[in-house]
Amino acid sequence: MTTLNPSQRKAVRYIDGPLLVLAGAGSGKTSVITQKIAYLIEQCGVKANHIAALTFTNKASREMKNRVAQLVKGKASRGLIVSTFHNLGLKIIRKEHQALGYKAGFSIFDQQDCQALIRDLLIQNHDEDSDQADFIQHQISNWKNDMVTPQQALTAADGPAEKLCAIAFEHYQRALKAYNAVDFDDLILLPVQLFQAQAVILEKWQRRIRYLLVDEYQDTNISQYLLVQQLVGSSGKLTVVGDDDQSIYAWRGARPENLAQLQSDYANLKVVKLEQNYRSTARILKAANTVIANNPHVFEKSLWSELAYGDPIRIIRCQNEELECQRAVDEILDMRVRGQARFGDFAILYRGNHQSRLLELKLQASQVPYRLSGGTSFFARNEIKDIMAYLRLLINPADDNAFLRIVNVPRRKIGASTLEGLGSYATEREISMFSACHELGLEQRIPEASIKRLRQFSDWLENINRLCQTSNPVAAIREMISDIDYEGWLHQNSSSAAVAERRMANVYILVDSLQSTLEKDEDDEGGIEAAVTKLVLRDLLEQQEEDDDSADKVQLMTLHASKGLEFPHVTIIGMEEELLPHRNSIEEDNIEEERRLCYVGITRAKQKLTLSHCAKRKQFGEMIDCAPSRFLDELPLEDIVWEGREGDADPVLNQQRGNETLSGLKNLFD
Repeated sequence: MTTLNPSQRKAVRYIDGPLLVLAGAGSGKTSVITQKIAYLIEQCGVKANHIAALTFTNKASREMKNRVAQLVKGKASRGLIVSTFHNLGLKIIRKEHQALGYKAGFSIFDQQDCQALIRDLLIQNHDEDSDQADFIQHQISNWKNDMVTPQQALTAADGPAEKLCAIAFEHYQRALKAYNAVDFDDLILLPVQLFQAQAVILEKWQRRIRYLLVDEYQDTNISQYLLVQQLVGSSGKLTVVGDDDQSIYAWRGARPENLAQLQSDYANLKVVKLEQNYRSTARILKAANTVIANNPHVFEKSLWSELAYGDPIRIIRCQNEELECQRAVDEILDMRVRGQARFGDFAILYRGNHQSRLLELKLQASQVPYRLSGGTSFFARNEIKDIMAYLRLLINPADDNAFLRIVNVPRRKIGASTLEGLGSYATEREISMFSACHELGLEQRIPEASIKRLRQFSDWLENINRLCQTSNPVAAIREMISDIDYEGWLHQNSSSAAVAERRMANVYILVDSLQSTLEKDEDDEGGIEAAVTKLVLRDLLEQQEEDDDSADKVQLMTLHASKGLEFPHVTIIGMEEELLPHRNSIEEDNIEEERRLCYVGITRAKQKLTLSHCAKRKQFGEMIDCAPSRFLDELPLEDIVWEGREGDADPVLNQQRGNETLSGLKNLFD
């Protein structure tokens, strides 16, 4: 604990009641959480299996686990829960699946699975355009996060669009239950509903979790807030860490007011502020404090640093977005030549993903390596998920989620009502949906024509499975892809022939990869099952590689994606009205969240911060005039240097930069 400052030590040692740690950006909040876990175990006698720490991302959870492992050795940490909210919810549902009316081995639907189900339900039940599936899925997600039931949504529906969403919600929930499946939002919603309905089960989990720590509490939605409240109960054994100035996820249900609500929920709440920043120069922190002071606050705080005051913040005005992107790339190359930084030290942040396209072209033209956060991984592509679902079902016929994904891909005229009936029957019999296809009792539930189609599908897949076991498995899989005319399916469901061909090429890459895996493991008795499992593991490894920050590449990402990260040099482009703050936020009078987003961007910078904006920008094929962001006017004048405006040029500064660049070039040649 000698590495902690006085405020951090106070937060670690306080265990007499509920605690809010108001942690500013870069103030060492993860150290507080991990040290407190160690303190509870080693000094307070709380067993590790009675402690839970909740985060929002797998990356944060991994980092926390690693740090705790360095502090608490051996058996002392056994049983400790360090996980995301959703992983804890999954753990609860697995333990209590019978009380919730699910059979073991329930499936978890991802966003694409959910949208596909909604699309089928819209076509079957409403004869509606399935293009609305994305919007309806988002609305259903919001309802679940707000603890709204289908019946409540239908009662409150105002107008035909909301009524359609509410009816689709009701059908969607019924279908999920019949499929023995849950979606991502259910992982929180179902435990909360279970605890509300069954006090005995809630008491069991309260005895299991006797001290709860929650990271990024300002990002909790209503259902997550209720889950925390239920688990803590009246004991008050709770530490939450949060920062209302970094709440930037209202669009996905986060409620920064949950921080203020703590004072109402716990009269004896203690508040400890972490205001010392270990990341940024004092000038960058002063700018961040000055901007965010324009937002109203329940809890006041001000970041400070013992680091140097630092370089002035530069604001660059460019004529258009092409010159803005080129300027950002030129600045990186210039600093590289002067030997002041590596590529991995730079991050370029922006409000919307569309702003990255031109940046990528400029970086490629200058041969600057970069990493674009938020790109689609190979295994996340629809065509790969389809074929992987076929492979998963081949090696494990009990995989209901894989069955549901591909039973109608390509179309086999097996509708949602048929699958709902099959799912209900399989749940009652406690067997897989694939196994249920050949049960005689199914004929009492589903029309004969539908049963015939289900059995044709299952017989065909069983035959492919036999071929995999008795002959060349890769040849059998190629035959399977040919049998279903998957290439034809892609052409029917792609925006162009070129897109369909690219997607089919991805399928061939997957099959070639399977062939390569089998050839490398000729002596492995696992065969096709082991090869498919290794493909799944390869996906996980690729995702871990994507999280590797050690690569020497410029980082491109949205301001939302940058939260929790830090970089020596940060450039924020597009500092204009209707971009940052965004047009929608201006129209909805929600400037406060946009200001928090700007604050998050500023506090990512450790040494140098550059902000740029355009005089004109192309929109829908026309050049429009742009106004500088109001947030630029909120920066302290004495800490900024303007460039690109008339009269802004500083001959002495330009001469100095030129000399540094020439010196750097000479060093390169030497």
